[in-house]
Amino acid sequence: MSHQLPDVQASAPDVTVGLSQVGVTGVEKLVKISRNGDRPIVLMAEFEVFVDLPSGRKGIDMSRNLATIDEILEEITREEAYRVEEVCGDAAERLLEKHDYTTTAEVSMSAELVTREDTPASEIETQSTATIVASATATEEGTREEIGAEVTGMTVCPCSQGMSESRAREKLAELGVDEETTEEFLDAVPQPGHSQRGHATLTVTTNGHPEIDLRDLIDVARDSMSARIYNMAKRPDEDHMTYQAHADAKFVEDCVRALAEGTVSEFDHLPDDAVIHMKQSNDESIHQHNAHAEREVRMGDLRDELDVA
Repeated sequence: MSHQLPDVQASAPDVTVGLSQVGVTGVEKLVKISRNGDRPIVLMAEFEVFVDLPSGRKGIDMSRNLATIDEILEEITREEAYRVEEVCGDAAERLLEKHDYTTTAEVSMSAELVTREDTPASEIETQSTATIVASATATEEGTREEIGAEVTGMTVCPCSQGMSESRAREKLAELGVDEETTEEFLDAVPQPGHSQRGHATLTVTTNGHPEIDLRDLIDVARDSMSARIYNMAKRPDEDHMTYQAHADAKFVEDCVRALAEGTVSEFDHLPDDAVIHMKQSNDESIHQHNAHAEREVRMGDLRDELDVA
């Protein structure tokens, strides 16, 4: 007896479940960012592009839409832009226009930004690297844009440092050092604590373009940890970073609180409905796990919290 295979195509439903995101990832394009007459910054950016898929439509016509997406990204990256989030916003709005069946278009990008700076002690020129993240969501009501960065720094555990300080206090007492001198010494010489590499992420999302300078945002993120780190460091720089980090020991939660304080201080002009996303992840040095803390909050609520505090 022969068995006939079912006609899969004929049995496919006429109406399907709608999908919130269908699109492509890993699209790489060169993006040029204008710098007021200076040579533009050129980024190798990786894009992710999505549109929503309503019920009743089986797919987004991937091959045809990929050509449309590539065409749009080529157009918006051909000329210099002033903000990376504007690139995402323009692309999302054009996608919304091109796809009459969709109500939402999302475009995100990430890229490595390399800038020059001097080391803190030896003042040797070196480079600093930050990962830029930007995105935009376009709907019929308007476009919301996000700009942010992930940076790397150093943190020191206050708990571990406290145990070292207690041991030092006991030893100094055994050596006959008076209490006043002991406290003066411990105030001047931070005691050891286990340190780790930390990763701080700070993003701002608003209706339209967030009115902030990306470099200021990167500075807030770098300063939220115990100490900045540098790609090139001589011994005086290593001593400076180690001392600074141990003089400002922070838990992972403290780094997120520092991101909040820095955001309110540096970007007080942002509207109350701006959404602030703060995240800190530490690569723990004496544990097999990592530590993580995260908060997303509206700017108005963050202002109120810090005013009360």
